[in-house]
Order: sequence, then C-alpha cells, then structure tokens
Amino acid sequence: MMFSKLSLGHVIAVTAALLLALPLGASGQVLDRLPNIYPMNELPNPYSSEDGWVKLPDGRTWGSTAGSDIDPDGRHIWAIDRCGANSCAGSDLDPILKIDPDGNVVATMGAGLFLFPHGMHVDRDGNVWVTDAQGPNRENPATAGKGHVVIKLSPEGEVLLTLGRPGSPGDGRGPLLNTPCDVVTDADGNIYVGDGHSGQGRDAPPDTVARIAKFDRDGNFITSWGRLGSGPGELRTPHAIDIDSQNRLIVGDRGNNRLQIFQLDGTYIGELRQFGRPSGIYITDDDTIYVADSESLFANSQNPGWITGIRVGSLRTGIVDYLIHGTVDAYPNGSNPEGVSVDAAGNVYGAVVSQGGAFVRSSR
Repeated sequence: MMFSKLSLGHVIAVTAALLLALPLGASGQVLDRLPNIYPMNELPNPYSSEDGWVKLPDGRTWGSTAGSDIDPDGRHIWAIDRCGANSCAGSDLDPILKIDPDGNVVATMGAGLFLFPHGMHVDRDGNVWVTDAQGPNRENPATAGKGHVVIKLSPEGEVLLTLGRPGSPGDGRGPLLNTPCDVVTDADGNIYVGDGHSGQGRDAPPDTVARIAKFDRDGNFITSWGRLGSGPGELRTPHAIDIDSQNRLIVGDRGNNRLQIFQLDGTYIGELRQFGRPSGIYITDDDTIYVADSESLFANSQNPGWITGIRVGSLRTGIVDYLIHGTVDAYPNGSNPEGVSVDAAGNVYGAVVSQGGAFVRSSR
C-alpha cells in the first residue's frame, strides 16, 4: 500500500501516540526505534494573523518577545518584551506586560530584575514566573550579579520567590541554575525548570548543563534528571516545558528536534518528532498542543526540510492538524515565534524574537 508523504507522517504520528498510551517501559523501548518522520509542512492553516494589535505605551516598541502565557481569567495575555531590544541589561523598562483582549497594556512589572527574560509561566493563582537565561558578562558591568535564576512575582509585581542565586551559574547537580529556559508548576505547587540554554550545538562541551530541575512549592530543591546528549531522557537545550492532563511533563528538547515525555518523577516515557524543532509549548485542558518552531527552515542544517511556524495537534492521537504560519506585513514569509500561548477563545499568540521582535495574534 502506498501513502502520500503527508499521510505517512500522520500514520507514524498516530503510531507514536498509541505507543505512548502503553504501560511504562514498553512505550519508551518502542518509541526509541521509531524513524524520523517526513517534515510536517503541508498542513492546513485556518488561522489569520495580525501584528500591531497591542497598544504599547508611548515611545515603546517591541523588542524580542520570547515568552507568553494566559492569565487564569482566560482573557488577559502576559508577554515578555526584552526591553525594546534583545536584552534588558542596563534598561529601566518593565519586561513583563499584561495585555487585555483589546490590546491595551493594563500592567507592567519586573524592571531591573532580568538580563535575558526568556520563559514565562502564569500559575493557578495568577503569579508570574519568568526565567533569566543569561548570566553576567565581564565586559558589561550592567550584567553583574544578575541572571541564572527563575523569579516568581505576584500579579502586582512583588517578588515572592527566587530559584537559583543571581549571577551564579550552577553545574547541573543542585539548586543553582544555569541559563534556565522555561518553568512550569504542577497541581501540588511543585516547580519544574528546563535548565540549560547552551547545549543545542553539537560541539557543546560534555559538561554543559541540560536537565530538568524539580523544586517543591517553597523553592526547596528536590531532584533533577537529564544530561547532555541525544539518547532517551538526554537533552540538548530543554527550551520549553508544560504539563498535560495526564500529569506528564512535556519537554521541548530543541537541540534534538523532538518532544520528550516524562512522568513528574522524571521517569522517561517516550518522544514525539512530528511537531518540528520545539522552541515553545502550550497545552490546553483537552491535550491539544501548540508547538512553536522558531528555527526550522528549508536547507537549514538544524532541522533540514522543516519550516517554522506553530504546529497544532493532539497529544492523545499524535496527529498534527494545522501549521500556523503567522504571516503579517513585517514577516511576509511567516513569522517564527519562540513562545506560544492560547486564550480561552482560541486565539493563538506567537512571541517572536527575530528581526526585532513582534507579538502576533492568530485567530480562526
């Protein structure tokens, strides 16, 4: 029987998802032998995209945006702006913005706390968690004593908790962090950090930090798992993390062009490769997954044959249904968001780093 290129990808995707539903142990063993699937590029795009819908304060323009999440009310959107540039070092601008559905910025916070605000998570109580994925640079005094942390802020901007020690990189074996990429909390308040932004290059030193670090709700270190590599449970930049309805940790293992799936205790379950090169992840209550691919391009050695955009599919079936290109005037060939979030109305927000940055909304 002959399959088209696209349908073959769907067949493998469904197979992978079914295997993930098997008991632990069997799923990981079989999934590790699955072949790389054909690039999932020729997918429908039922979304229209717009830029410039946010009314930024006078004199302010978007810098690299990187991260986004949705307020517990399902309507307001939180976004990171790297202070009108691609770094907040030495800036007095607030990098964290809260935006209403009409595009009005209703709150800002976080000035002076971050060098390179990266990943964002808004918890059930509306607290805002942001990772700082860089550290001090001896050539720039404004970076001294900052970076390598995750900071939890109240909805009003009060610092409630700091994971790691500002300016002090960890070695991957304890509570200190090293260029943390993303953060998420579970129903019990435990905290998971995708730690290590420097491992996606194939020439990364073997001691490069690449792990998931777990803390309790008070910030006490519990455990960590993962190391630099491309085998099961190994990582090359855990760039994005989220938790699905089955209490599984889904990790965007960007340097390996895959999603990896773990139990919340670190037990490896399997992997999925049909969602491209994952920079950002957002999972809804019904396990629809939105994966932002900001780096794949045709003839790109990082993920040959794939293109950028937001792939939309199901963690329950493994099928990828759509590819949101995010085409707007500033990005006529499609935007390439790093961060992604989805509000209660189904609007998809893409946080774009490249070409100066943008915050693109896509709606059906």
